[in-house]
Amino acid sequence: MSGPSPFATWWSTYALATGIVSVGLDSAGYDVLSRIVLALTCAAWLAGAAGLAQRARRGWRAETPAALTAVAATAVLGTGFSAAGLQPVAEALLALAMLLWAVLLTAEAGGRHGTVFLRCVATQGLAVLGATLAAADTSAWLAHAALVLFWLGLALYGFALFRFQPRQVEEGRGDHWLAAGALALSALAGAKLLSADSARLYLWNEDNADVLRTTAVTLLVLALVACVALLLGELFWPRHHYDVRRWATVFAAVVTAAATLAVADALDVPWLDAAGEVLLWVAVAAWLGCTAWAVTSARDGARRSRVRSRARR
Repeated sequence: MSGPSPFATWWSTYALATGIVSVGLDSAGYDVLSRIVLALTCAAWLAGAAGLAQRARRGWRAETPAALTAVAATAVLGTGFSAAGLQPVAEALLALAMLLWAVLLTAEAGGRHGTVFLRCVATQGLAVLGATLAAADTSAWLAHAALVLFWLGLALYGFALFRFQPRQVEEGRGDHWLAAGALALSALAGAKLLSADSARLYLWNEDNADVLRTTAVTLLVLALVACVALLLGELFWPRHHYDVRRWATVFAAVVTAAATLAVADALDVPWLDAAGEVLLWVAVAAWLGCTAWAVTSARDGARRSRVRSRARR
């Protein structure tokens, strides 16, 4: 097998970005819109899973980047179901994501420079879902397991950062934005862990809570700085052609907005909540724009294929 399936990669990445949109809309209080987007996430997730299952029968290693993205998308989908009150479905998705994550964690996720952060993204996606379910089910052990995943995800980010090539800011086709998206997803996980605490669970003492608060805020600031730096890179070195990896850019934008809202809620900072909502709608606009770009690109590709087919006749 020469490489990963574009079909599975597109749908997995689209499901991840769309799922985060649903989570962000739910955090901002737009329940109806969140459920509509969650339905789109389900459809995209099913399409991506079908593509991966079909290719995996002939060899799964080349599919590792798409599969790691699918792990994160599964966790985000579970988070959406948990927010909708469907805890059994969320728990089943957590079990599925954990199984796939355990198989893929040691596999090589290379082939594109930006994908070195996918292990962190997949791990922090599990931490987000675990913390969300811990709060919904008042389950202390699940919160502590999510905390382990949170710190493991940060360690994986550090390893990935050493492999990341800075020239990707100039040359990358979109997936280099995972460098910022992984930070934002880590901040979201930290905020969810803080919000999972309650008088009934008493998960963290004051020292532990302070460490989590400091870490979550630091990660959010770093994610915002990284987004600004990468946006400047886009302005200096614009990319005019559509690429499936551009969905990683959308994911980074949306998860940064969702993380801002989650940190604002966990720390009870009203002005940060307002800023997060502004960022959310900017990210939703980017999501809609990239969707339209993808549809236009697919239509143009189909038209060119028909022209070439007629020319051969």
